[in-house]
Amino acid sequence: MPRLATLRFAGLALAVGVLFAAPAFAAPPPAGASAANLPKWEQLSPAQREQLIAPMRDRWNNSPEERERMFEHARRWQQMSPDERQNARRGMKRWEHLNPEERGQMRALFGKMRGLDDNARRALMERWRTMTPDQRRAWVQANPAPPKPEGGRPPRD
Repeated sequence: MPRLATLRFAGLALAVGVLFAAPAFAAPPPAGASAANLPKWEQLSPAQREQLIAPMRDRWNNSPEERERMFEHARRWQQMSPDERQNARRGMKRWEHLNPEERGQMRALFGKMRGLDDNARRALMERWRTMTPDQRRAWVQANPAPPKPEGGRPPRD
């Protein structure tokens, strides 16, 4: 997979995680259920479906300013191949385990990468991998993350 696509998935991972993680984790599976024996959607009871959908419906209704972004992320998710979705899920899990400083570093790194061509992006990634934690902090100070747009979504840290 080309680097540009990989980086897009990493950035998308955060957005998709926010969009899809809440409903997935809001309702625990029925007692005694495991992922292997949970039924397909069509086999869920109306109550089980409602339990899965309710958090998403609440987010949609309570955040009209987020609807366009949520809809676009859902559309992109549907267009992904199974491998791309798996990469996005891995990225979400990595993001969840980053501390606030590391998340800030990733925001700065991805913000900088957006304006680079493929060769410059590869070079920056190689350089980043060789940096010490102190060098990374200094780099982030010199290359801060771009500001969020006015009226943008709140931080999800």
